[in-house]
Amino acid sequence: MFRGAIVAIVTPFKNGEVDEERYRELIEFQLENGTDGIVPCGTTGESATLSHEEHDRVIEIAIDHVKKRVPVIAGTGSNSTREAIRLTKHAYEVGADGALMVTPYYNRPTQEGLYQHYKKVAEEVPIPIIPYNVPSRTGTNILPETIGRLSKISNIVGIKEATGDLKQVSKVIEACGEDFSVLSGDDFTVLPLLAVGGKGVISVISNVAPSDMAGLIDAYNAGDIAKARAFHYKMFPLMEALFFETNPIPSKAALYLMGKIEYEVRQPLWKMSDANFERLKKVLQTYGLIK
Repeated sequence: MFRGAIVAIVTPFKNGEVDEERYRELIEFQLENGTDGIVPCGTTGESATLSHEEHDRVIEIAIDHVKKRVPVIAGTGSNSTREAIRLTKHAYEVGADGALMVTPYYNRPTQEGLYQHYKKVAEEVPIPIIPYNVPSRTGTNILPETIGRLSKISNIVGIKEATGDLKQVSKVIEACGEDFSVLSGDDFTVLPLLAVGGKGVISVISNVAPSDMAGLIDAYNAGDIAKARAFHYKMFPLMEALFFETNPIPSKAALYLMGKIEYEVRQPLWKMSDANFERLKKVLQTYGLIK
């Protein structure tokens, strides 16, 4: 159902508030450059520090601006099942095409707890759901056998895999079948994930170079592996640079340098160190994104 180059879009701020004008401009920039889907309120969108009102509004803006040109997959995860249901219901009611739900963080549920969490939300809200597996942030790994069980629930349609473990990805694809959308959660692994049967990526780098990530996936799907590989190696220095510090700090710095947003992150995130900011600037200059 969901495939291609999907952006985990940043939430721009101005004077501490959501900058709706720049946010709409960022969405349009994505659509003009071949992005196949928009994820508002993911990790890159600083969902952890948005108020509930801001979270709802950011999703509503994305849906309003996209106007069904591509899918909007709203970030609706929480470490509380009740809260995840509320967030997911809101996304469904305002017209989101899907929900991206991070594994419950901090409380570290068991595999059965994870299964029951997603099952409960799926039963309560008839929206396509993509679990988001990112153990480095949550402390919990959804194992392939658990995803296999979840894939039998009709509206759990894919997974964002950010383990960086191609062995695990292969086991997930084997357990869930071809119709299940396995999406990379790491820009570094997009090309190998496609090779083992993945369907695309929910991408950070697409915030600043959307046409190149879309180009990689389009080239691969057209059978031009050499072209896809060339895109991978072109983007590789930028992939590294956008993780010089915690995501989305470098992405916001890059978009600021590109003249697209104010350079604001919400605490406890903080601006890049001067040294890393200069390193990032040089990468962007070499890439041709800034002068």
